[in-house]
Amino acid sequence: MTLTVEPPAEAPAVASQPAEAAAPEERPHDILLIAYSGELEKVWALMVLASSAAAMGATCRVFVTFWALQAFVKDERRITGKNWMQKLLALMQRPGLSHRKLSKMNFLGMGPWMIDSLRRQNHVASPKELLEVAQAMGVEFIPCQMTMDMYGLTRDDLIDGMAEPVGAASVIALMQQGSAPLFI
Repeated sequence: MTLTVEPPAEAPAVASQPAEAAAPEERPHDILLIAYSGELEKVWALMVLASSAAAMGATCRVFVTFWALQAFVKDERRITGKNWMQKLLALMQRPGLSHRKLSKMNFLGMGPWMIDSLRRQNHVASPKELLEVAQAMGVEFIPCQMTMDMYGLTRDDLIDGMAEPVGAASVIALMQQGSAPLFI
């Protein structure tokens, strides 16, 4: 068996004038954070990312679904829901940003207390403070309509400043339009 090597094809002629490089299309930054966890450290990370994105000039939207939606219920609402099961869920997982538990080392509330003490000692903004900053900088927090229905939540249960509830199709449309998604 013989191997035949053919000479390389002749290279195409190069234009004598270099083509002007196309300027990259300037697109505004558009970030879509998808919050589905309501645990303290994840909600905190969400608020840090949302407020940081806005501070950097990015358009930032936060789609709030499943357990994360419980963090966006007004702190003073103890029991939410319309039926006994929804109310029991609210009793088991107290709604409100000030009532978040850690995913690890919760230790009957001692873990969040320790984290809050360290936060204050090191002058770190709380999730509630970061939420206020994010909202003031124009971050749009969008509740999931399906989750609201599932938990029996109303617009009156949610914190002030939330956008109109939407479904998953609206979030998919944002991604198709170029929003960079990040799940938290």
